[in-house]
Amino acid sequence: MEQDQPDTTLRSAHSHFHRHDFHRAEHLYSLFISHCVHHRNCSASDLATAYNNRGQIRYLRVDFTEAVQDYSCAIQAHGHFEVPYYNRGLVHYRLGLYEEAKKDFEQTLKLNPEFEEAKVSLRQTLLDQQHKDQRGY
Repeated sequence: MEQDQPDTTLRSAHSHFHRHDFHRAEHLYSLFISHCVHHRNCSASDLATAYNNRGQIRYLRVDFTEAVQDYSCAIQAHGHFEVPYYNRGLVHYRLGLYEEAKKDFEQTLKLNPEFEEAKVSLRQTLLDQQHKDQRGY
């Protein structure tokens, strides 16, 4: 990948992602991520966005393990980016891992107190966790 190609690759990945051409977008995000990891010359924000968006594609494919891995990498790349915390929380919620989901939604709201979907998701997680506890399993 040449010097200007990572930016071009990332823009192209975003374009395919927004057109719902997820197969191509995932490939391009993977190329961009690989370049960043090997050359360490990408912005933390761009790397986190690439991981997060690739995680979204994997989430839509119901590859929850891979999605969580990508969201966690996004968080590691840029810990002040609230979206991957929220997205990881959604996966944890869907898997019934309410304590993990709660932590992710709380961190999302710590970073962005106005994140309405995270507020709703946290409330629902707490309700479902309470119901689960009441049922005893």
